[in-house]
Amino acid sequence: MDSSLIVGALYWPEHRALELSLATGRRYLYLGVPAEVAEEFAAASSKGAYFNRAIRGRFDCHPLRDADAEKRAVNH
Repeated sequence: MDSSLIVGALYWPEHRALELSLATGRRYLYLGVPAEVAEEFAAASSKGAYFNRAIRGRFDCHPLRDADAEKRAVNH
């Protein structure tokens, strides 16, 4: 993915859920995202600009944690 802000994206149409991985290492799950928005995001020449314009602040957002990283931290 060619973006300085967003380094990965997954979309689950059956749940209308979009997961975004940011360059900071943080991941977020956006709920209620229509397929058209996910398709436009995927096609956007600037993922960051599209994200800021059409996704950020418009959908339920939930930060995700890396459960595997947490397990490793607890076990060490």
